Amino acid sequence: MDQIKSQISSIDPLAQEPEAEINGEEALARMLTGPRVFSDTVPAGVSSLQDRRNRKVRIAGALLLGAAAVTAGVLVAANFGPISSTPAPAVTVTTPEPTPTVPPVAALQKFTFPDGHISFNYPSGWTVQTEQGPYLSEETKAASQGATLLDSAGAEVARINSGFYGDGTGGLVDRTVLDRAVVPGVTDTAGNQVEFGFSLNQIMNIDYDAANGGMPTAKGPSDSPPFYVMDVRLSSELQPGQTTSGTNQIRMPNGFMNAYVVFDFDKQPTFATPEAAKAWMGSTQYAQLKAMLLSVSYN
Repeated sequence: MDQIKSQISSIDPLAQEPEAEINGEEALARMLTGPRVFSDTVPAGVSSLQDRRNRKVRIAGALLLGAAAVTAGVLVAANFGPISSTPAPAVTVTTPEPTPTVPPVAALQKFTFPDGHISFNYPSGWTVQTEQGPYLSEETKAASQGATLLDSAGAEVARINSGFYGDGTGGLVDRTVLDRAVVPGVTDTAGNQVEFGFSLNQIMNIDYDAANGGMPTAKGPSDSPPFYVMDVRLSSELQPGQTTSGTNQIRMPNGFMNAYVVFDFDKQPTFATPEAAKAWMGSTQYAQLKAMLLSVSYN
């Protein structure tokens, strides 16, 4: 209230000057003995009657405004509590989503070759059998190892080899890539990217064109049934279209490695139709084999 009184008093222009103390006896003596001078002008410092009335009106209006402000402040404080410069934290309303049904994932085991370089994960219930791999000399014998994977029914499903020497031949095929993904744990000695791939391959008839320097040239698809390949190889060896069949041998510091799924060679084609192959891609076995090949890494 002291602050409001100060604001009200500042409105009165006559209150800006310091008020002189009035002596009643001296004023009376001046009125009785002093000269009487009449004028139609108002002496400086003396307000007219109308001015005093206007001043009273202004003071009354200011008092009413001040009282209203105090009342409003009390009401605001009562309704909203203490004023704070810090905004209240935002409240986010989240509607709970239904929990998706996730199929159980089979536990994985890890296998590492005896030399400690190649390792991979495989499903619990599968087994790994190791054997001596091919070698060129006694110095390279110990590093050459092969691993055969058997599923829970004892059927051979995949092979992974480490420390081999490189060999093999190839031909021309028309390749359709059905699935591919980068294998993050493997790059060859030159730093080239390695991928998992599942592809359909149609063998092409070839003609060694003399006009082309005797280079093989595709002359249309052969009568042989298409064959399927699911393995790990360099990205450059997994190109779609008419190209070389390539190889899945990858040069590593300890020799060549390869990793591939074993399809029944006597059952050709492995799948009756490409649609049947695509349907198999949705099976648990396909998911297990793909995860195993993607987990291959070199240490």
